[in-house]
Amino acid sequence: MFWFFNFYVIIINMFSTKKLKKIIIETEILTEEEFNKFAQEAQAEKKNLENYLSEKKIINSLVLYENAANFYKIKFIDLKKETIRKDVLFTISEPIATTHQLIAFDADNKEIKLATCRPDDIEIFEFIKKKTGLNPIIYLTTPDNIRETLKQYHKSLKTEFNYLKEDEKGDNADLNKLAADLPVVRIVDTLLEYSIIEGASDIHIEPEEKNLLIRYRIDGLLKNVMILPKNVQSGITARIKILANLKVDEHRMPQDGRFKISNKDQRVAFRVSILPTYDGEKIVLRLLNEGAQILSLEQLGFQPEPLEKIKRNIDKPNGIILVTGPTGSGKTTTLYTILNILNKPEVNISTIEDPIEYRMPHVNQSQVNSKIGYTFAQGLRAFLRQDPDIIMVGEIRDKETAEIAIHAAMTGHAVLSTIHTNSAAKTMPRLCEMGVASFLIANTVNVILAQRLVRKICTSCIQSYNLDEKAIKELRKLVDIDNILDTMEREKTIFSAKKGIKSLLFYRGKGCKQCNNTGYKGRIGIYEVLENNKEISNLIIQNASAEEINKQLKKEGMLTMVEDGFIKAKNGLTTIEEILRVTKE
Repeated sequence: MFWFFNFYVIIINMFSTKKLKKIIIETEILTEEEFNKFAQEAQAEKKNLENYLSEKKIINSLVLYENAANFYKIKFIDLKKETIRKDVLFTISEPIATTHQLIAFDADNKEIKLATCRPDDIEIFEFIKKKTGLNPIIYLTTPDNIRETLKQYHKSLKTEFNYLKEDEKGDNADLNKLAADLPVVRIVDTLLEYSIIEGASDIHIEPEEKNLLIRYRIDGLLKNVMILPKNVQSGITARIKILANLKVDEHRMPQDGRFKISNKDQRVAFRVSILPTYDGEKIVLRLLNEGAQILSLEQLGFQPEPLEKIKRNIDKPNGIILVTGPTGSGKTTTLYTILNILNKPEVNISTIEDPIEYRMPHVNQSQVNSKIGYTFAQGLRAFLRQDPDIIMVGEIRDKETAEIAIHAAMTGHAVLSTIHTNSAAKTMPRLCEMGVASFLIANTVNVILAQRLVRKICTSCIQSYNLDEKAIKELRKLVDIDNILDTMEREKTIFSAKKGIKSLLFYRGKGCKQCNNTGYKGRIGIYEVLENNKEISNLIIQNASAEEINKQLKKEGMLTMVEDGFIKAKNGLTTIEEILRVTKE
């Protein structure tokens, strides 16, 4: 019977062909000629070479890994001969042990002994060192040893889950007691720990009819991570409610809370949202790395000309800077970056946010509270009596907030905010739709940044390619290729647009263990920056449409998000597919 985690993680536990060749030849298991012969046979049969050598009984797995241990100058361990204490095994949670093919098999107050078949996985060894405070001693073992030992997690937890199941059958099960049960604490700790290692931005805990589904949002996309038995749902929900200081016995109303995990190396805040659904309470946790360094504008990925526009307008003592884009497009990060540049001893900065995502020194941060009627508009009014120089409003959602922000800009304040529109040109008409007078918008808005986040190509498996005729034909249906090429030539990304897009090299990730075979790792922004000027102001006063504003911006040579994206794709930062994915409307 299935008891613990059902992982969607792809496990790669073999040496690469290049590494395998080096080990086998240098340890004199086979000659180079013999190795090449078997490599060709494996390729012909479309089999992994290491598996092929083992299946054909050419090399015993134990012999291979014993010799590999000599190659790496580390000790070999046969885990089948070891008795592993439960407390030592669980020093490393099952998701990490499974994903990184790693077993803790012995420990004392100074050292922890780790068995792995991936001796090059330095990052995880460093993580365990920081987490445990123990010095890791690395041993090599076989993939089969790892697989067999991983079963001990299931055996160990089977009894605990049985107990948990029985406990829930009782009348009015004590949710506080349930939340403190060892398997529940262990599961929640694992979910949180694993999400940090995987670089997730959100954790989704989703009740289904028979299971509890766990998904992580990584690089902007949700990814199935594990399935838990339905019987742990109540305990996990109660545990998270207690961590976030929420009402454990409230199941009918949505709840919001927050908690932190801190150690000497990391400070991660978890923003918790709980929503009642048909199959139980769905939980979403947003991860906020409070120890993360604020990036510079250059690191955010702005091209030289848009960067100059932003810097010009940051230096202005009054007026509005707007950042626009859908949820999850990195608007808050951009605002904090600008705020960090403006954060100097001689100015007074106040912010009204929903919620406060990152703490900034010397900035007066305030959070909206709908329960007591403390809104963006009310916060803004209060700020104007606090002698501010710079004001940041988390979002302009309505006419009242927009008008107060504009009034603040007209009376000598610099105002930063976000607004939900799909492009820079659509922002002005959107403000007009809210009921704000067009002449006020024209005279106060200095610059608008529209943005999206695209996934970056994994640098460990990047490869180049040329677009074929079929791909170019499909691409022409979606974007103006000729205009993009002219822009790329103007921006000095390519030498000449006359050679056409077929001559250009683009890039993609092949997929490797560093990126969990996705071909992507990390994200970067693509942007368009609309700087207000006399011509744009006249169009706004005339209540011009977004299309009319776009025509003027095209005349002025504004770099669009799609064009910025293609420049980044040509430079090997992202893929054409990513640009099309995030810019389609």
